[in-house]
Amino acid sequence: MSERLLQAKRLVIKIGSSLLVDQKTGALRRDWLDALADDVAACRKRGQDVLLVSSGAIALGRRSLDLGTRVLRLEDSQAAAAAGQIRLAHAYQESLVRHEVPVAQILLTGDDTERRRRYLNARNTLLALLAHGSVPVVNENDTVATEEIRFGDNDRLAARVAAMIGADCLVLLSDIDGLFSEDPRSNGGAEFVAEVAEITPEIEAMAGATGSHDGSGGMVTKLQAARMAAQAGCAMVITDGSRPHPLARLENGGRGTWFTTSATPASARKRWIAASLHARGSITIDAGAARALSQGKSLLPAGVTAVEGDFQRGDAVVVRGPDSAALGRGLTAYSMADAGRIKGRRSSEIQAILGFLGREEMIHRDDLVLG
Repeated sequence: MSERLLQAKRLVIKIGSSLLVDQKTGALRRDWLDALADDVAACRKRGQDVLLVSSGAIALGRRSLDLGTRVLRLEDSQAAAAAGQIRLAHAYQESLVRHEVPVAQILLTGDDTERRRRYLNARNTLLALLAHGSVPVVNENDTVATEEIRFGDNDRLAARVAAMIGADCLVLLSDIDGLFSEDPRSNGGAEFVAEVAEITPEIEAMAGATGSHDGSGGMVTKLQAARMAAQAGCAMVITDGSRPHPLARLENGGRGTWFTTSATPASARKRWIAASLHARGSITIDAGAARALSQGKSLLPAGVTAVEGDFQRGDAVVVRGPDSAALGRGLTAYSMADAGRIKGRRSSEIQAILGFLGREEMIHRDDLVLG
């Protein structure tokens, strides 16, 4: 199973509060974080993109605001998140700069992963950061997201982000080394589950509750994350991250529960485009563009002869051939108005026509499904 980690092109790693912050003192576990940064640097050296989804802001903020270990009111949680987030981002920067790895901070809410316009902006930003060699560090925007603080968790956020960027593998670093038939902390005879191909009611019955006052997840949310990841064609593993170098241990055969999927991120995305989105309009293309699409190429504005409907950037549209027959559907990089202005024109003319530098493609091949 360690081969799944080694062969992944894009990794999302989720770090829980109890790993990053000492539960007794509220202090950052600097040595542990440095060891994780060493692991991340090793992944990048072999050509893997790495994105981190990290809890810990509220836990760190507790200490700086002297809030103790009591259950926090909503406004105190938001204050702790605000105070702790700057410390959290700085800690990652300090650890990764030793390897000359640039770091970027992204704060998301549930709306950012569910509302189409905001989803596209977040996705494009994350992909641009990865393309420029940065390691994005993502956390929930707890200072403004009231519902997320009460019910949210970074397990499901990590799965949403993994789906958003087309990750191959999601690693949930936890304070337990995987899924057991029962909670091993209360039952020493609980059986370890090494692999899960399908989340059945029997698997769901094995889930327990969260174990720390700063964590908002638990095995229930990890199973929900696994289901979301599988739907996106992303394998997931739950493994113990409490000791240093958790990724290196996993690479070398360390124990973890793997949730497998037969789909790939690309095939899952194509299936989603084909079946889940309502088309908001259509784009008609010429014969040359139709041939290019059949050869696996993207749709350029030069090959577009007409646009119809009322669509915005990121909406699904039907692609029609010269005879108006439907060839497939895809996600357009331009709104109806902008697409109409650049249809039939060269990509090099887009900036002069629209006044901004947009994408070269009207529909990128990764966002296109034929048939």
